[in-house]
Amino acid sequence: MIPIVVDGELTIPIAVMASFLQTAAADYLPLAATIFIIIAFFGSVIVKITGSKHPFIKSLFDVSLGWLAVRFFGSVFAVLVLLQIGPEWLISPDTGGLLLLDLIPLLITVFLFAGFFLPLLLNFGLLELCGAVLNPVMRPLFTLPGRSSIDSAASWMGDGTIGVLLTNQQYEQGYYSKREAAVIGTTFSIVSITFSIVILSEMNLMQYVLPYYGTILIAGFIAAIIMPRIPPLSRKKDTYYNSQEQRHSQPKPSHLNPFQWGILEASKKAAQNKASSIITGGIKNVLDMWIGVLPVVMALGTTAVVVAETTPFFEMIGLPFVPLLQMLQVPEAAEASQTMLIGFADMFLPAIIGSGIESELTRFVIAALSVTQLIYMSEVGGLLLASKLPVSFVDLVVIFLERTIITLPVIIGCAHLIFS
Repeated sequence: MIPIVVDGELTIPIAVMASFLQTAAADYLPLAATIFIIIAFFGSVIVKITGSKHPFIKSLFDVSLGWLAVRFFGSVFAVLVLLQIGPEWLISPDTGGLLLLDLIPLLITVFLFAGFFLPLLLNFGLLELCGAVLNPVMRPLFTLPGRSSIDSAASWMGDGTIGVLLTNQQYEQGYYSKREAAVIGTTFSIVSITFSIVILSEMNLMQYVLPYYGTILIAGFIAAIIMPRIPPLSRKKDTYYNSQEQRHSQPKPSHLNPFQWGILEASKKAAQNKASSIITGGIKNVLDMWIGVLPVVMALGTTAVVVAETTPFFEMIGLPFVPLLQMLQVPEAAEASQTMLIGFADMFLPAIIGSGIESELTRFVIAALSVTQLIYMSEVGGLLLASKLPVSFVDLVVIFLERTIITLPVIIGCAHLIFS
């Protein structure tokens, strides 16, 4: 999690290791992903038939019939794309190929290192310290415990998938309630600095990198204050995973300040560790994400991208934004409106579609909005649905629309100041 500079870019060691492995094993990762997706489907079928009671096997393969269908379609899509068999609209580099050949290899490598090293972040007291120190800030602003600040930092410096993985672990262990976990997963699993800059580069706006990321932070901060206080997030219950009791609910003694209390709690947590539990916990994390998440991303992500690429659906639902963009004096409003909602399929699609727009202000708005919307089915949306976090597909649609409506005026206002 320590930020470092590599080739002039700010990143973290996990992201560097994942990038190195992705480059070194690029030719083999799509095949590996297909194998894991197939294992996920057939493993689930076998568990359904045999009724296995092994806790870890059940956690990997015991899914509902709906999720079994998702794993089936994920397997079919992966095999067809890998073998390049089937209709062009499914296996092309812009649809199924985008998922299996580009995005999923990145997920495999990120999951490997983030999942395996996650116990080192969770088990040695960092969250307890941050929870005690930052709770007076996080609670009134975002209705969240202080330890959630680590989730946000993990996403910001590394990748949104790391934040979702971290949040899911904390939720299952009873540190977050259903409401808190839903808020963190959909509001604080922000897009990494690295990927944000990739989008800006696609838009040919690298000279605006500082005001661009400043705009993202301002819009994201405002959304983070509002989103937990409106439905559907505000209606999530403050109960805990599998009806367990809240962890770490002991109040701070009056004679200790927050930092002293945080150090004491962090020391207690660190003293509980054993090397064997750290290693096995890391391996379980990796397998859980490979088996549980990859089929969902392949199935739902491919479906969303196919709809975006082969139908006018996202163009049609973007039409209501034309008068709003015109009212807010955004040039080329009709062209920009096509990108407003297409980011739900994949975050990179707005940049691809909007890169040909002449107005720098409009391209800036599109680039910033695609990042602040957060929920995109090709990666984070699929991860959220595949995790244990209490969010449904309908929740994600509503949250995506709310984030769009909240952040769009803020981004346009900042853009007018920057380009005036």
